[in-house]
Amino acid sequence: MHLSPKASRRLISILTIVSIVLICILVFYWYKLGIFTNQARMKEYLANKKVIGPLFFILIQIVQVVVPIIPGGVSLIGGVVFFGPWWGFVYNYVGICIGSLINFFLARYYGRPFILYIISEETLDKHLNWTKNQKRFDWIFALCILAPAAPDDVLCFVAGLTDMSFWKYFWIIILCKPWTIAVYSLGLIYGSKFIMKLFGA
Repeated sequence: MHLSPKASRRLISILTIVSIVLICILVFYWYKLGIFTNQARMKEYLANKKVIGPLFFILIQIVQVVVPIIPGGVSLIGGVVFFGPWWGFVYNYVGICIGSLINFFLARYYGRPFILYIISEETLDKHLNWTKNQKRFDWIFALCILAPAAPDDVLCFVAGLTDMSFWKYFWIIILCKPWTIAVYSLGLIYGSKFIMKLFGA
């Protein structure tokens, strides 16, 4: 069966809703186990997942960057909650960087028709307007990768359609991504502590 780009995007939207529902069920299940409220139980739960757990999480991060069916913020939270601020940051960083590099290669080798299976033509064309001046786009791209809440997954696809060299793209991702992930991680850590104090947990 051949899916049209529009049908593919609709399927991604449906899968996003399904993934959010499943995540909510999973979070409720973990809460009932006491994982979020008891450090010892969390360590016990993760004890037999020391290798498989991180690898599986990194794979999830790669997939959610390439095919955005899981909200990025949710997976970032998962990394911090289950692996702590340091290792959570490392696993988030590795997965997101690999996914971003994959996006670049997919766009470069399969072009616009492939991208339209993931994002709408309107969204793609809006961001392609930024590429009329390559040097200007390179700076915009770097700043967006550095800034939290920027549409960086879309821009990774767009970068693959431009004349940007792979190595320039590689170093922008490697050097700029950690700062955004660190901001999210620190925000989640201190934000959760504030909420817990607020409710007297």
